[in-house]
Amino acid sequence: MAARPLVSVFSLTGSKSGETTLPPVMTAPIRPDIVQFVHTNMNKNHRQAYAVSPWAGKRATASSWGTGRAVARIPRVGGGGTSRSGQGAYGNMCRGGRMFAPTKTWRRWHRRINVSQKRYAVASALAASAVPALVMARGHKIDDVPEIPLVLEDELESAKKTSAAKDILSAVGALADVEKASESKKIRAGKGKARNRKYVLRRGPLVIYKTNDGVERAFRNLPGVELCCVDRLNLLQLAPGGHMGRFCIWSQGALDALNDIYGVEAGKKSIPDDIMTNADLARIINSDEVQSALNPAKRANRTYLRKKNPLTSIKALAKLDPYAAMARESERRAEEARKENRSALLKRRREAVKSKAQYRAAGKAYYEKVSAQGDVCSQGFMVGKI
Repeated sequence: MAARPLVSVFSLTGSKSGETTLPPVMTAPIRPDIVQFVHTNMNKNHRQAYAVSPWAGKRATASSWGTGRAVARIPRVGGGGTSRSGQGAYGNMCRGGRMFAPTKTWRRWHRRINVSQKRYAVASALAASAVPALVMARGHKIDDVPEIPLVLEDELESAKKTSAAKDILSAVGALADVEKASESKKIRAGKGKARNRKYVLRRGPLVIYKTNDGVERAFRNLPGVELCCVDRLNLLQLAPGGHMGRFCIWSQGALDALNDIYGVEAGKKSIPDDIMTNADLARIINSDEVQSALNPAKRANRTYLRKKNPLTSIKALAKLDPYAAMARESERRAEEARKENRSALLKRRREAVKSKAQYRAAGKAYYEKVSAQGDVCSQGFMVGKI
């Protein structure tokens, strides 16, 4: 938060002309949650009631056929001779019927907001407008602005021409934000184009004054620029969309008036107190005063191993049934032994087959030799007479 005791005051030509004290409201706690909540409810208070016609979808003459005709009991259009005859009517599931839960004008459109919350939200939005980081994070172009918050002399309230307003903004480096808003102008998406709100554009600076001596007439035609009297500060302008950090241009009289509006004296709006005087949590936790009063650091929680399945893990099985584990281990060793002996057994068998193969060739040769002698009975019983 901007905790500077003094703020520079600039002339309309951009030169520093003096200093003024920073109002205490500029150091209020920044609470985006309260700002968002209040903005959401405030933004509902300008809505207009809408509702569909009470007779929409019910203008047809229809009645139910009752039970016993094997059709639904939805009201049906009477008559005959047309496709409309016998069709369902009135129901939200019917063609041409009413909508489900038709909108009513007595819906709860507006919201009551706690006054203290509204004041807290406005104070937070004012404090956020004095933080350059939040202003830049919101998208405002303040690179050429000499100081945040930007305070100008009271002659600002006497400007009456738009050309003079542009010269003032250009002198203090705030014209870039106006040009950003002007370049963002585009046609709105949706039906709002036909409802007198065809264009949309981004927000520019917010000019806050004390007395209107023509300042509204000078700045009102600049795109994105809004004006507000310091006596009527509006959260919808200080935090558009519920996002804090609006770029505000103050007149010196408006900034000094914050001292009269917010303060500790009777009749003034109270400034919210900080929840913590020192928000540096790391420094507080690591301080000697806090560490000396803390308990020693506890040992890390014990990490348990994943439970093993005894059907697949022998160690887990040994805890449940040592005998079964030993039997499975012996079976595993026997299986490994069989695998080792299998290669030797195959080797012996292959050598036996190889040794038999060398006699197979001699047997075949002998068989061919014997077969070449012919059949001994080819000449019948004349063998002994030859």
